Amino acid sequence: MPWTEDKIDALVSSQREFFLSGCTLPVKWRIGQLRKLKAAIIENREELEKALALDLGRSTVEAYLCDIGPTIAEINETIAGLRRWARPERHFSGLMCFPSIITRVYKMPYGVTLVISPFNFPILLTLGVLAASIAGGNTTVLKTSSKSTACTAALKKLISATFPPHYVSLVDGGHATADLCLARRFDKIFYTGSPEVAKHVMAEASRNLTPVALELGGETGNWCIIRADADLRDAARKIAFFKSMNAGQICININQIAVAREVADSFIAELKTAFEKQLGTSPLSCAEYPKLIDTKAFDKCAALADEYRDRIVSGGKGNQQTLRFEPTVIYPVDINEDIVNRELFCPLLPVVPFKDSEIGELLDTVSRREHPLAMYIFTRNRRWARRVMSSMQYGGGCVNEVCVHLMVKGVPFGGTGHSGMGAYHGIWGFREFTHPQTVLFGKTHLNLPLREHPYGGKAGKIKLAILRLFER
Repeated sequence: MPWTEDKIDALVSSQREFFLSGCTLPVKWRIGQLRKLKAAIIENREELEKALALDLGRSTVEAYLCDIGPTIAEINETIAGLRRWARPERHFSGLMCFPSIITRVYKMPYGVTLVISPFNFPILLTLGVLAASIAGGNTTVLKTSSKSTACTAALKKLISATFPPHYVSLVDGGHATADLCLARRFDKIFYTGSPEVAKHVMAEASRNLTPVALELGGETGNWCIIRADADLRDAARKIAFFKSMNAGQICININQIAVAREVADSFIAELKTAFEKQLGTSPLSCAEYPKLIDTKAFDKCAALADEYRDRIVSGGKGNQQTLRFEPTVIYPVDINEDIVNRELFCPLLPVVPFKDSEIGELLDTVSRREHPLAMYIFTRNRRWARRVMSSMQYGGGCVNEVCVHLMVKGVPFGGTGHSGMGAYHGIWGFREFTHPQTVLFGKTHLNLPLREHPYGGKAGKIKLAILRLFER
């Protein structure tokens, strides 16, 4: 049965009543729900793997590596840390507040949350975010992608068997259903997807002044910079692995490579070899190589490859029936061409040559574009790398590595500007789904009349002198 305005209204109302009952507040209860979620994932692991294979052509190993395993790890970290994270903070109020010297900060849930997840990592980016919402003490409406139909069906079955709908519920359907959800008043919205849709989400959220967290890909893509002193074989091996993963449909994937002209030919040769070692001479017939999500995505990728057909140095072929398209290296590409000024979200990999001595000009151009979600640098000069990575704006990244910053416990994941706002994973997810409330505990005796009138004359001068002393 399709979702209607009345059904969604009833769902949100039931979740709001459940939240107001206070049932979600005890930390022990939240940990119990996280354990139920983890158990459900483990119990339904094979079904989730099959759904990932149907939607995205994922092998069992890649399904676990990219979706199922990280979700379980995220839940484990949250269970282990939640009691500590949720504990109220105790602060000294300061002399200005004397005699009320104790102030506490409570980490309060927002209430009823809406999580809108994408097709590319349908398990991790649905259940991983749900774990953060549960940890914060919220109720949750999940709106999953209509593109990953098998995963949405598997998730709907898992959620309905694990949680009552007045606590956690999954809403399926297309853009119209998403708009029905956005038209309702939620207390927090978490959206993962494209910058263009994010603008619409923010506009709808603004009607109710609902706070939002946005995890986006960046409009001008994630750069990988390879200096002349880099270990080219190591870089090629890691880049080939990453670009093959999920057929390039990853928000933190390498969108374009900038390689020092002095080593460009050698690097491209190494990259070709790396792709062949990992996927064989015919990636289209490799059972482990994932596929694009649908015909529209395939046709968009194929059309863009045709535009640059004369500069394809590796790959370039696709099979519309299987929706597979080879990892495709395009070289040389100018830094101002259209293909490096937008997020590709496919296995195309444009390579931009630059003079290693002119690295500053390259970085200046990248800095003036929209902030990427990820940045990757390959070089032996760690001092230079630290200086660059600590002075540019992007979501996160690696030096001489790709993507694994996403797996580090205790650190935030999130973008800035057109690559998003807010952050999550571990304690950062808990913070994203809670609001800090400051409460001062006052005293009923020994209260000084410093803040009270009169402010003039001798009394005023004395009060002012004491206030200035307190503010030091």
